[in-house]
Amino acid sequence: MEEHFIGWLKDYGYIILFLWSIIEGEMGLIMSGIMSHTGDMEFFMSIFVAGLGGFTGDQIYFYVGRFNKNFIQRKLHKQRRKFAIAHLLLKKYGWPIIFVQRYMYGLRTVIPMSIGITKYSAKKFAIINLISAWVWAAITITPAYIYGAEILKFLAFAKEHWYFALPVAGGFLYGIYAYFHKLERYFLEKRSDRFSK
Repeated sequence: MEEHFIGWLKDYGYIILFLWSIIEGEMGLIMSGIMSHTGDMEFFMSIFVAGLGGFTGDQIYFYVGRFNKNFIQRKLHKQRRKFAIAHLLLKKYGWPIIFVQRYMYGLRTVIPMSIGITKYSAKKFAIINLISAWVWAAITITPAYIYGAEILKFLAFAKEHWYFALPVAGGFLYGIYAYFHKLERYFLEKRSDRFSK
C-alpha cells in the first residue's frame, strides 16, 4: 500500500501538489521538497506549482467572501470571533496581513474571506496573494529539499519507534494550538478594550 502511494506521487506529483496546496498546504509542500531531494520531482517546478495552488485556494476564499456575504454570516456564525480578529488585523496592519496570513493557524481561510467581504481591491489582493504564495512555497519546500536525507532518516526512525514519535508530535501540535489560541484571545481583548473606550 505504501509503495503504491509513493508510486502514485511520483506519477502525478505536480497535480497532487497543486490540489493539496489549494486544500491544506504544508505537509504536501514538505513531501514535494523531500521528493525534489530524491530527484523524483523538480525543485523550482515544485515551488511554482505549490505557489499557484496556494494562490488559487486563497482566491477562492476571497471571492466566496465577496459574493456570499450573507451566506457567510449565516453559515459561519460560530466563526464570528475569527472574522472579528481578521477585520481587526486588516485595519491595523493593512496589506502585510495578506502576506503573512498563510502562517496563521486557524485564520488561513477566514482572513481571505474576511477581506473579500470588505471593499478591498480584488486586483491588489491577487497581486499580493500571488507573491505571498510563491514566497510561502519557497520557504516551506527549500528546507525539506536541503535536509531531505535527514528528514527521511527521522521518518524511518519515527515509523519504527512510533511510541516515541506520537507523544512528540502530539506535544508539538498542542503547542501550536495553544499559541494561536492565546494570540486569538489577545486580539479579542484588544478589540473589546477599543470598543469599550
